[in-house]
Amino acid sequence: MMEMAQIGREVAMSNTPTVLFVCVHNAGRSQMAAGYLRALGGDAVEVLSAGSAPGGAVNPVAVEAMAEEGIDISAAIPTMLTTDSVREADVVITMGCGDACPVFPGKRYEDWALADPAGQGIDSVRVIRDEIRERVVTLLRELLPEPR
Repeated sequence: MMEMAQIGREVAMSNTPTVLFVCVHNAGRSQMAAGYLRALGGDAVEVLSAGSAPGGAVNPVAVEAMAEEGIDISAAIPTMLTTDSVREADVVITMGCGDACPVFPGKRYEDWALADPAGQGIDSVRVIRDEIRERVVTLLRELLPEPR
């Protein structure tokens, strides 16, 4: 498996970069990351999320944990990962989906090793949520170095 974090670190992006978050079920980690990026990045970033084997609904404990942060992801719907969604993105962040994500030259890829919130209680999901927030804040600083 190729080292995702090292591929395409210097991506030429449009004025509004598109970030795709990918995890297996698109029901927890990727939805929380997308929620944070939308909330913190506003209209300066386009946000997509998808899963290699999408679940039927967003994890209710993830919804609860994000609601504690004032971010509502309850209306999010797990979506199937497509080649087109990867092609559309400037940055692809994977979270435990392995080799399911197609790789295109010239894109920035990162693999965030995060625990899966599936089946976890709220205390465990809060820890995952907080780690996701830190990573999203760092990503935003890298994508939008100019103050907004």
